[in-house]
Amino acid sequence: MISRWIPSRYSTIVRWNGKGGMIYNSFSGAMASFEPDEEAEVLKVLGKGARHEELSGMVSDLRDAGFLVPDGTDELAQAQKLHAALNEAKSMHLVIMPTEACNFRCTYCYQSFPRGVMTRETIDGLKAYVRQAAESIEHFTVSWFGGEPLLVPDTIVELSDSFLESCSKNGIGYSADMSTNGYFLTKERFMELLDRNVRRFMVTLDGTEPVHDRRRGLRGGGGTFETIIGNLKALRDVDAAFAVDIRVNFDQDNAEEVPDLLTKLFAWFEGDKRFQLLIRPVGRWGGRNDDRIPVCDRTASDAHLWELTGLGVEQGLPLSETIIDSLMPSGAVCYAAKPNAFVIGADGRLYKCSVALDDPVNHVGQLYADGSMVLDTDKIARWTGSGEERDPVCRTCYFRPACQGNHCPLYRMRTGKRPCPHEKRKLKHVLELIGKSQDQVKGGGEEHEVDSSGHNNRASGEYR
Repeated sequence: MISRWIPSRYSTIVRWNGKGGMIYNSFSGAMASFEPDEEAEVLKVLGKGARHEELSGMVSDLRDAGFLVPDGTDELAQAQKLHAALNEAKSMHLVIMPTEACNFRCTYCYQSFPRGVMTRETIDGLKAYVRQAAESIEHFTVSWFGGEPLLVPDTIVELSDSFLESCSKNGIGYSADMSTNGYFLTKERFMELLDRNVRRFMVTLDGTEPVHDRRRGLRGGGGTFETIIGNLKALRDVDAAFAVDIRVNFDQDNAEEVPDLLTKLFAWFEGDKRFQLLIRPVGRWGGRNDDRIPVCDRTASDAHLWELTGLGVEQGLPLSETIIDSLMPSGAVCYAAKPNAFVIGADGRLYKCSVALDDPVNHVGQLYADGSMVLDTDKIARWTGSGEERDPVCRTCYFRPACQGNHCPLYRMRTGKRPCPHEKRKLKHVLELIGKSQDQVKGGGEEHEVDSSGHNNRASGEYR
C-alpha cells in the first residue's frame, strides 16, 4: 500500500513574480496554472523534500496529473521504458518527397535540387511497402515534403489514395501533413488534400511583401508573397477542421521587420484559430549560400524567437500546436531518431533526416519497386542511438521524457554538443505564452478540432 507521495523529478514550477505561475511535468505532459493566492500551497506541495501521506485537495489533483509520484518510484527506469516504447511503437512515419525540385529559390535554402519528380519505380515501391507494412502496424503518418510537393499534385493524390486503401483494409489509423511554400495551395487544391486526410500544413512567410519577396522569390525571379497570402485568405471560408502553421524564419536580415508582418496576420486571420504562429531562427545547414546567411548567434536567436512569438500572441495570434506538442512525452524527439521513420527521396533513396540530404551518413538505404528495402543498420544506429543512451546529462535532465536527448541527432553528430530544444532553453517564457494563447482560444470564436494523431512526428522543416 502506498503510504507517501513525493514530487516527481520531472515536475517544474515557474512563477510570474507574485502573479501566479504554471507547473509542468515532462513525463505526463501535464500543465496547470495557479493563481497568486495558490502559490504558497503549490510550493509547499511540490517543494524539495515534500512528503504527503494524505491525498486530498491540491495534493490529490497534482497526484492525478503526475506531478506527485509514490515514494520510492524509479522514475529513471520509467523514462527508459518510455524510450523503449517509442522504439517499439507499432506506428510508421514516412517523410515523402514526391519531387525534389522547387519553384522557389530562398536565400537560406540548404537543398541543391539534384533530382526532379518521383520515379514510377519509387511510386510503385511506396505503394507496395505500405500495403505490406499496414498488416502489422496500428497507425501510419505521412509528411509531404520536397522540394515543393505541390509541383506534382497528381503523385500526391495517387499515393494518398493507395495509402488510404491499405489503411482502411487493415483497420489502422492514417494521418498526413504537408510542408509547402503555399504558392500552389489554392482553395481547390486544398480541398483535394483535405479529402485525403492532409489536415496540417506549414507555410512560410518571412515578413511583409518586400521583405518576404527578397528572401523567398521565384526561381528565375519574381515575388511570391501576394500569391501565398491570396491562397491563405481563401482558406478562411473552408468549413472544415485543419491547421496551418504560418512559419516565420528569421535572421539578422529580417528580425526587426517581423512585427509588421504579425500585425497584418492578425488583421487577416483574426478569430480563426486554425491559422497558428510558428517562429524559428535560420541556421547554416549545408546550403550553397551558407557562408553568406546572416544567422543570429544562439543567444540572439533565443531572444528574438520568444520575443517575436510573444508579440504575435499578445496581438491575438494562436500559438502553434507544434510548440505545445514539443512539451509532451516524446514530443520533442526528432523523427530522424525514431527507428520507424524514414525520408523517401524521389529516386527511392532512404534518409533519416530531411536536412542533410547530401551527407553520406544520412544515406541509409534504398526502396525498390517491389516494396522491399535494403537498409544500412550501422548508419541508422548513429541516428537512433545518439541521445540519452550515451549522454549522462540527458538521462538525469528534467526534460528527458520529452526529448530523450534526441531533439536533433544531426546537430549532435555535427557539433558534438547537446541538442536541447528551443522550448526547454526558455521554458518559463514558453509556458507563459502557452497560458496566454490558451486563454485566447477559450475566449475565441468557433472551434474546429483537428485530429493531431502523428502530429508530433511531423517533418517540421526545422531549419528550412
